[in-house]
Amino acid sequence: MKCALVTGGSRGIGRAICIKLAAMDYYVLVNYKANEEEAEKTMSLLRGKGGNGELLKFDVGNKAQVTQVLGGWIEKNAESNIEVLVNNAGVKDDVLLMWMKDEQWDTVINTSLNGFFYVTKLVLQNMLMQKYGRIINIVSLSGLKGLPGQTNYSAAKGGVIAATKALAQEVGRRNITVNAVAPGFIKTDMTEGLDEKQLRSLIPVSRFGEPEEVAHAVGFFASAESAYITGEVLSINGGMYS
Repeated sequence: MKCALVTGGSRGIGRAICIKLAAMDYYVLVNYKANEEEAEKTMSLLRGKGGNGELLKFDVGNKAQVTQVLGGWIEKNAESNIEVLVNNAGVKDDVLLMWMKDEQWDTVINTSLNGFFYVTKLVLQNMLMQKYGRIINIVSLSGLKGLPGQTNYSAAKGGVIAATKALAQEVGRRNITVNAVAPGFIKTDMTEGLDEKQLRSLIPVSRFGEPEEVAHAVGFFASAESAYITGEVLSINGGMYS
């Protein structure tokens, strides 16, 4: 059984990615940290479109949980291969650096950057043995351009971008690609507090993006046809920055 793991798959971009990969005939492992109701909704939507999968509850930034839950699943399902890994889990806690508390820095860095490390290291082992894999990291415009009030988030996503490029060089010979998708303003819970009308003037296409537009790009990177593309960062931001 070919499987795809999506971290932070319960809502927004993660949910759209889960549905997209299910449509590509992957058995989708939907990771979530706390919101079981939204995770169940994702699974219901996925199955409603003819897909299948299961929920995996763990905090990507907690090494012990990753090892216990994800490591346990891998051990119990030796006949199944996680061919696609989408590192989507992330949090933001915006504040100017001069007022940023240690925990605001630690939480954001831990979820995106440490989470990438813990999950990818575990999943990569089998990809190397199978000599096939697709790793797609969801980063951000903030990690490319930097945004005021997001020093922690920019550092976390910028770190994942650098890690994407480095890991791509390490595993390319094993037919494993590692790419990143960098969304700009996408209609999700993370952007619901922003004034879209005011921000439209900054976006050449004059609108916020849809989660499905990000998922479409992830689906391309997850496909066998993208085998000669690795170490790349694809911006999905309506032309704001590249």
